[in-house]
Amino acid sequence: MFYHVSTDEVYGSLGEEGYFSETTAYDPRSPYSASKASSDHLVRAYAHTYKLPIKISNCSNNYGPYQFPEKLLPLFINNIKHKKTLPVYGDGTNVRDWLWVEDHANAIDLIYHKGSLGETYNIGGLNEWKNIDLIHKLCELMDKKLGRSEGTSAQLITFVKDRAGHDQRYAIDAAKLQNELQWNPSIDFAEGLEKTVDWYLANEQWLENVTSGDYQKYYEEQYIKRELAG
Repeated sequence: MFYHVSTDEVYGSLGEEGYFSETTAYDPRSPYSASKASSDHLVRAYAHTYKLPIKISNCSNNYGPYQFPEKLLPLFINNIKHKKTLPVYGDGTNVRDWLWVEDHANAIDLIYHKGSLGETYNIGGLNEWKNIDLIHKLCELMDKKLGRSEGTSAQLITFVKDRAGHDQRYAIDAAKLQNELQWNPSIDFAEGLEKTVDWYLANEQWLENVTSGDYQKYYEEQYIKRELAG
């Protein structure tokens, strides 16, 4: 059985109302999201043509430990700690649904073992945030964790030119997963965000290795050189 992990980006952009369901028509708005949509289509084509047994899940934004710092939360945690600017795209009103990474992993495990073959399941955190509101909440939490005066981290916020093809809102309807497989998020966002911040503050060396380029050196030593030698 082939399990394909996909994303909510394939559905395009929502207005202020509504949610993505498993039957929402695909409408990717950027080459990046179109490449993800194409991978979904390729998997379904193999299932149709060659009877490959498949399951697909489309998830919302993940957060938690071990996320590389090109993503919003680890990037901003690291920048706040080092008093660097916090670059916010556009006016910061883009909305995303945030999913605790362990809840995503548990949903994958559940779908893999108990989901129906050939089916798609949407996995969402039931937890929508405007980017700017999330960033302000993170700033407040970081001020407390670092012992800084309230409002110190928020002064680092800088608005930058919006990203090309930046979708306005993503929101997942996870009712199918909830009803068929009895899955629900296990953690509320306030607790999950604090656990995320605590992890990055306690694992400074891991973050330093990733941002300094040591990780890339390790990758080259472990994989690229071995491939050339083989």
